[in-house]
Amino acid sequence: MTTPVPTRFTDEELTLIDDLVEQGIGGNRSAVIRRALHELADRVRRARVGAEIAASYRQHPQSAEDDELAMASAIALTEAESW
Repeated sequence: MTTPVPTRFTDEELTLIDDLVEQGIGGNRSAVIRRALHELADRVRRARVGAEIAASYRQHPQSAEDDELAMASAIALTEAESW
């Protein structure tokens, strides 16, 4: 079930939406707007997760011991290859 949400768009915005419909991004204006909403929500979620990861690294910076462990793991993986 969908619920109508009255909104207003400028002529320029409608032209953008109609161009996207013509490009096959959505079958109609509503489909384009719904897709845009989902893509915006995904972008916001990804930005929030990225910010949380960056904040975590700032709070707990990688140590020299972490670097050594990462290098040892990389060497082990490379040596395990059958090249």
